[in-house]
Amino acid sequence: MCRHLAYLGPPVPLRTVITDPPFGLARQAWAPRRQRHGSMNVDGFGVGWYAPGDQLPARYRRAGPIWADPDFADLGRVIRSAALLAAVRSATPGTSEGAAAAAPFVGGRWLFSHNGVLKGWPDTAGSLAATVPPADLLALESRCDSALAWALVLRRLRDGHTLPSALSATIASLREHGVTGRFNFLLTDGAEIAATACGDTLCYRLSEGGCVVASEPSDDEPGWTEVRDSSVLTATPDHVEVYPLSTSA
Repeated sequence: MCRHLAYLGPPVPLRTVITDPPFGLARQAWAPRRQRHGSMNVDGFGVGWYAPGDQLPARYRRAGPIWADPDFADLGRVIRSAALLAAVRSATPGTSEGAAAAAPFVGGRWLFSHNGVLKGWPDTAGSLAATVPPADLLALESRCDSALAWALVLRRLRDGHTLPSALSATIASLREHGVTGRFNFLLTDGAEIAATACGDTLCYRLSEGGCVVASEPSDDEPGWTEVRDSSVLTATPDHVEVYPLSTSA
């Protein structure tokens, strides 16, 4: 149910991270190697990136598969960034279609993606919606489980949670409300990455070229580290920490 990645490091063309690697995100749209649920990710894609001196990210999202968009090939070649988040989508049944349902979701300086599913959607939305301020519900970009998950995370970020705390507390709250599913979240503010391994695969590679956090390796070169399930990860361009998910909301 989706593949995603985030990068922090020296400025590189977007294509260097997304489409150039032999098993990169573009190929994972049609032939993921480690995806446990579903076989393709053709229900949209998106990338968000940060320009030098600007804390607010730019976004490019489309409803179709990444390989069918000739415009992204040009954008990926000429746009350079030191921080980005990208995703390819496999839609949860019963959720909205269209570019607005594709990650990354944005709120202020933050970019977010969800690889997974809130089981029982949309019936699960009722109890969760009651925990979200009405203004945030009205601001949802799409009628989908990932957009609602983002609203839950964003509320905690605005309340002062750190990136990893916002993700961990959201997962704890989902469980307290009896919501099951797969909650692999990915979040960045352009300076730090936070991610959870909660029901699906997650890995990272840290090198002199920066840090990549991804659903699965984009090549067969050494250096990839698999993240144990029920973990939260934080990363900067030169440092990664992994620790167990908190059980407190």
